[in-house]
Amino acid sequence: MAADPSAVRPRIVGIGTANPPTSYSQQDVLELYRITDSKIISLFHGSHIDRRFLYLPPVDEGTGIPRDEPQGELLRKHRTYGIELAAQALRSCLKDIDAELEDVAYLACVTSTGWLTPGFSALLIRELGMSRDCSRLDVVGMGCNAGLNGLNPVAGWAAANPGKLAVMICVEVCSAAYAYDGTMRTAVVNSLFGDGAAAVAVIADPAFARPGGDLLRFSSYLVHEAIDAMRYDWDESHGKFSFYIDRDVPYVVGANAENVIDNLLSGTDLRRSEIVHWIVHSGGKKVIDSVKINLGLTAHDLRHTTSVLRDYGNLSSGSFLFSLSQLMDEGRLASGEHCVLMTMGPGSTIETALVRW
Repeated sequence: MAADPSAVRPRIVGIGTANPPTSYSQQDVLELYRITDSKIISLFHGSHIDRRFLYLPPVDEGTGIPRDEPQGELLRKHRTYGIELAAQALRSCLKDIDAELEDVAYLACVTSTGWLTPGFSALLIRELGMSRDCSRLDVVGMGCNAGLNGLNPVAGWAAANPGKLAVMICVEVCSAAYAYDGTMRTAVVNSLFGDGAAAVAVIADPAFARPGGDLLRFSSYLVHEAIDAMRYDWDESHGKFSFYIDRDVPYVVGANAENVIDNLLSGTDLRRSEIVHWIVHSGGKKVIDSVKINLGLTAHDLRHTTSVLRDYGNLSSGSFLFSLSQLMDEGRLASGEHCVLMTMGPGSTIETALVRW
């Protein structure tokens, strides 16, 4: 049965993004770290990434390469720059919908690149002077899929509180989760991820005062056979946390993409061919290609996904919001068109949402 168009549903009404002040080409990073291994150089240049925004440490006078940052310093980096990026993205989002900080009644913060207690939500409320009675949520450590995991309860809160504004911020200082050595394990991560934050505003407005995309439903799919394929764990050799991505991740995601889309559309009377817009996490070229092939999508369908990968790299949980922002800015969304949002990450997990404009 199709969703009732007259129902008051939580609606995406605005997005704001933020990045560090400095971006680097892949060649910039290779030269900065004096990388000469031909396999790693090939990995960087084959990533289909032109530039990434990063908070890189200053060059060590002894080694001539960026200084190695111990875990404690990385956590401070995550906190300091995370607050900075999140605040910028939030202000940009609120400006987009002509709202003020005091209008935010619910704040959810999503991150996987560091550990904080209290989390970003409490720190931002204090830092920005937001209302002390703002409800909040922190989603920590779920990985690249976590943006949709966070958006689900945000939509639920908005639906239960009609007319009140909820905001989710995905803030990822991925350079605070880097480890540097000559191995392919760290090179895969170091060639892929970038720093950035994205904020999305959601409201169930009875007056339908703001245009946007109605969040109709969510669907998850856990491929627990591949639970170790993506993980963020302690690296004894470096004395810090580091991220690991198995080379078979793209094929795991692609092989299961149809299952979660079938679950998402089940009972809606919608066929996959009727989905006009696709926003897929910019997880890497092989991941994007695997999803494209298994779902029968075109390069045009995934133009914003590939564009974000090219210009920003993998922004972890916030990648899909950067792509969705580009789609909204195109000005081609027509009333009644449907869009699928898809993210994937550790678990291995594929998360989806169905949106109607």
